[in-house]
Amino acid sequence: MAVPLEAYLVFSALLFLIGLYGVLTRTNAIVVLMCVELMLNAANVNFIAFASFSGNLDGQAFALFSIGIAAAEVAIGLAIFLALFQKRGTIELDRIKLLRW
Repeated sequence: MAVPLEAYLVFSALLFLIGLYGVLTRTNAIVVLMCVELMLNAANVNFIAFASFSGNLDGQAFALFSIGIAAAEVAIGLAIFLALFQKRGTIELDRIKLLRW
């Protein structure tokens, strides 16, 4: 028995909303970065779901590209957070008012 497209879309919407809630409410930079990754994965679920239901491989190609972009984003984000921690001693976003050194 095949899973309907609506189930994938509902799952993706819930995953995106959990990520959005985390981005809007959390102050720890690492947690915010993880919530952004959840939002990107929700988009990837949509790409894969539409690709499998349409029989076209373009969605899978976009999902792979998105995973590569997410990996680069995490590497750059963690480097920025390490530099902020060395300079300021914290990565709490509400304590970092300015990004000036």
